[in-house]
Amino acid sequence: MKFNLMQTGVIGRRYELEQGMAGQRPELYQRFLSEVKGYVGLADELGYAGYCQPEHHLQIEGFEINNHPGMFSLFVGLHSKRMRAGIMGYTLPTHNPLRIAEEIATLDHMLGGRLFVGFTRGYHPRWVDSFAAVRGVQATGAKSGDQDQLNREVFEESFEVIKKAWANDVFSHQGKHWQFPPNGGSAGHPAYAEFGKGMDAEGIVREIGIAPRCLQNPHPKVYGGFAASMKTVDFWAREGGKLIVLAEDLDFCEALWKRYADSAEQAGREIPREDLAAWGGFLMLTSDKAQAEQLMAEHKWFWDKWFIPFGQKMPNVLIGTAEDIADKIGRAHDRLGFNELFLMFGQGHLDPEQNNDELEKFARLVAPRFGNKDKDGTFV
Repeated sequence: MKFNLMQTGVIGRRYELEQGMAGQRPELYQRFLSEVKGYVGLADELGYAGYCQPEHHLQIEGFEINNHPGMFSLFVGLHSKRMRAGIMGYTLPTHNPLRIAEEIATLDHMLGGRLFVGFTRGYHPRWVDSFAAVRGVQATGAKSGDQDQLNREVFEESFEVIKKAWANDVFSHQGKHWQFPPNGGSAGHPAYAEFGKGMDAEGIVREIGIAPRCLQNPHPKVYGGFAASMKTVDFWAREGGKLIVLAEDLDFCEALWKRYADSAEQAGREIPREDLAAWGGFLMLTSDKAQAEQLMAEHKWFWDKWFIPFGQKMPNVLIGTAEDIADKIGRAHDRLGFNELFLMFGQGHLDPEQNNDELEKFARLVAPRFGNKDKDGTFV
């Protein structure tokens, strides 16, 4: 089994967040970068497979200050030797998909193929509504069902464009929300005809292509970030994105696994059960019951203050001793059959010493129960 770490992007401790406007304090952001650099280096040494983060903007409060997926993944890659950087993920309704396809391909080269990528729809109205790439797009959970449908339409069409860009030297796309090149084409250039493709005999650009192409063939591994909706499950089953599920309810998880398998089969895709989806949760490893209660209270404060008002449920919690956590992972694995685990941890909430202790103990006491390290030092 592979183990990936996920950070929420918290810029500071609780008392610092409570002081207000933590996201705009330069000294906190500098410390944030220094601490993340330390976690990345340690995880690389310990055998974790990847380190990833979501995308969020305008986070003046400091709860999720991951404001450039590509740039941050490059930061992870620069401070690791073996481990992959993961984007979980690009919020597609807020981006030009052609630009994202090219950015991912460029990152793939810069990281030497140490990249995986996910795509999300965006639940945070303040920044999703402000960054909307198509007029009228709003965050998921919008009061209007038509607004939610528009978000989904733009999301799905954007991924279609990205796939075309990755798969073809040149292509065109004329969809409901995106047209590449623009309707009527674009002005050409003599060098396009001599050294490239896509221009017609009249000198009008009719097809375009990205440069560079992805290093990984045909592209980095794709994930469907944090799936909970059956519509989203069906989409990724058709499109080949691996689900990430952070739910504790194994009945619910099993329903998602089955829905994915059935939808993939209907789409003509045969997928081994272990590759249908990844599982995971929030890591709180301690043998001290009092400390476990304190950790739970600290994380619950964060969740109650920030995520719950957005309608985001608290994720699965892997709390207790190494034995407790291994047993919980084992029960889930026996039932669901996954081969990949995503672990959130106390980045930002807790001091580095405490986080480092948890990550080291998990790698030493829990991970070896589910596999060995390969020649590169990654748990598999």
